[in-house]
Amino acid sequence: MENKLEQDQEATTVLYSNLSTQNISTTDKSLCNSLQCYMVLTTQEQKAISSICFLAGPVTFLANILVLLTIASSTALRRRPSYLFISSLALADMFASCFFTISFLDFHLLSQRDDANLYLFKLGGVTMAFTGSVGSLLLTALDRYLCIYQASNYKLLLTRTRAKLAILFLWCVTIILSFLPLMGWRCKTWLDRPCSRLFPYVDRHYLASWTGLQLVMLFLIIVAYALILWKANRHEANMGGPKLGRQSVKGQARMRMDIQLAHTFSLILLILAICWLPVLSFMVVDVRVTLTNKQQRMFAFCSTLCLVNSCVNPLLYALRCRELRGEMLALIECCKACREHALGHTHGQITDSSSGKKSTNPAVSGSNPEIVSRSADRQQNSI
Repeated sequence: MENKLEQDQEATTVLYSNLSTQNISTTDKSLCNSLQCYMVLTTQEQKAISSICFLAGPVTFLANILVLLTIASSTALRRRPSYLFISSLALADMFASCFFTISFLDFHLLSQRDDANLYLFKLGGVTMAFTGSVGSLLLTALDRYLCIYQASNYKLLLTRTRAKLAILFLWCVTIILSFLPLMGWRCKTWLDRPCSRLFPYVDRHYLASWTGLQLVMLFLIIVAYALILWKANRHEANMGGPKLGRQSVKGQARMRMDIQLAHTFSLILLILAICWLPVLSFMVVDVRVTLTNKQQRMFAFCSTLCLVNSCVNPLLYALRCRELRGEMLALIECCKACREHALGHTHGQITDSSSGKKSTNPAVSGSNPEIVSRSADRQQNSI
């Protein structure tokens, strides 16, 4: 027994000596061995973030559901690749409102300590939603680029089938990349250097890869819209010249619509950059250095901007896209008419049933004099 105690003491001494030789303190805050290291929000911060999530989450879900129903109910919109890409974006934002709100509040507000697989599954859903959102914006930017720079061959280059295949490819790649940590690309132990201080169980190499992919997509979107706006401004400057006929008027009308759509999606891109650049900046820093608790709290607040971005996107479609706004209003009017028709039909059934009950005793009812008189005559004859 004494020999075993001496061996344990020697092992402890060797461990502390190794830590001292590696300049690592036993109370080093950079080391983390529990999920508590990631639950850094104070009570006031939890209330503030929960208020943002409870407000933006349901609004984002309902708004994107309305956009999806509007496009699905319109045959004209479903045939156009532009609105297929908008549908993909609305679907991603709807997923973001569900996955992000539930997982974020579950971890930071309720302090739920899930195991590695369950946590990485929830995180994969959030990653899938936001990756799909940025990817859909990239497809939309490429669609606008082809529409303006390849106007004569646009319908040949980007057909409805090719648009569907592009969306399918985007979501397949997005799902695979998002759930790579769940498949095995994760941090093996808390004390390893590759572990992220922003997300438990996430390897820093995976975080660097995903952040790099997001930055590349944002860069391509910025380049595409810069070229679109440059071409649109040139056409807008040339539109003041003399009109050359019906074809010129039709081309100018189409160019005005393209300019309006370009401005709309540029505004979406600006909001996307404002909401995403802070988050991606923290991720880049987390790859290289160990973040402090204050920086972790700042990242938690910045991450809610991604949900705000998903909330703003459908509002921009409804306010700035005239065709989509018209179809949305028509859908709302149709729903109102169906509701009024259903209520009127129900009221008519109630009226008919009540009138039927009154006519079952015609001798008592005074609403039909002929029936009353005939019933009286029949009673006299029987007597």
